[in-house]
Parts: sequence; structure tokens; C-alpha cells
Amino acid sequence: MNDWLIYSIGFIAQILFSGRLLLQWLISEKNKKVLTPSLFWKLSLLASFLLFVYGWLRDDFAIMLGQTLTYFIYIRNLQIQGEWQKTPKVFRWFLWIFPVLVIIYGYNNNTYDINQLLKNDEIPLWLLLLGSIAQVIFTLRFIYQWIYSERRKESTLPMGFWILSLTGALLIFTYAIFRKDPVLLAGHSLGSIIYIRNIFLLRKQHD
Repeated sequence: MNDWLIYSIGFIAQILFSGRLLLQWLISEKNKKVLTPSLFWKLSLLASFLLFVYGWLRDDFAIMLGQTLTYFIYIRNLQIQGEWQKTPKVFRWFLWIFPVLVIIYGYNNNTYDINQLLKNDEIPLWLLLLGSIAQVIFTLRFIYQWIYSERRKESTLPMGFWILSLTGALLIFTYAIFRKDPVLLAGHSLGSIIYIRNIFLLRKQHD
């Protein structure tokens, strides 16, 4: 596949990720407190879908790892908000099994294996480890958010979510500089600013 098409998929995903953050930020600024609209999770799921494809096409294990871990948390938040049930059943099933289908297809057609993903010649081991650790930290924000929301029985974005978001974003930004990945650079530049702003909003909210 042409590089321009692969990068286009990645940039569309990052635009959607940035769009969800802008939406959440604008709504929160308007209400003077941190809010989480259902559209935030819908855009998150669509963007994750596309970025998973982007990572697969680039043989980038760090990107695929991050998206696989958060993909189903987006679905769970839509379930908590009662929005997932409104989605057509066929579409829901497709979204559930999509990541599994991609992995099965890859193995059955010998297009990649785990050694290939972990030994990409273009990514030295130390950089792959940095990217993977960054993605794990970035992903922990949604695991934390998911547990927090399950306990409260409502989908919300607490302080810990934004702190983990900022930490993970700065590490991924560093990874992107070494990887020379314009998609990750663009996505995490804007994101870091919004994460900082939400931290300030939450502090004011709890004063």
C-alpha cells in the first residue's frame, strides 16, 4: 500500500482523536467543569479503529498494543452511557471482533508474526521499548478511568486520567521524534495542551 494512503489513515485517526479532545474541552470550558459527552467515546472508538489499522500497516507493535488495550474500554464507556445499545447489532458485532479478525488474517496469510512485530529493522529495541512503555502508561489512563467509572456507575474523566494522559503523551511525543512519525507528533502536541487545561479545570472544580 502507498505510504501516502497509510499516513492518510493515521492522520484521519489523529484528527478524530484531537476532535474528541476539542469537543470535550469546549463543553467543559462552557460548563466550568470537566464533562464527558457520549460523542467523545464514539469519536474515540472510530479513531482507535483507524489507528489500529495504521499501526498494522506500518508493522508498529507499540501503536497496535495501545489501541488494542483501549479499544474495548471505549465500547464499555458507551455501554455505561447507554449509547452502545442504540448501535445496529451487525455494526456492534463487527466492532467487537475486528481486532481479532485482523490478527487471524495476518497469521493465516503469513503476513506477519510476533517476532516480526518485535524485530522491526526500522525500530531499534530500546526505541520499541520506549514506545511500548509510553503506550502502556497512556493506556493505563483508560484502565484507571474504566475502574473509576465502574465504581461510580457513570462515565467520567477523573484527575488521575488527565495526569496519566499528560505523562503518556510526553513519552509518546519523545518516541515520535526518534521514530520520525508525523502522525504521532501531530496528535500528541495538541493533546498535551488540553490535558494540562483539564487538570487546571478539575483543580478549580474541587476548590
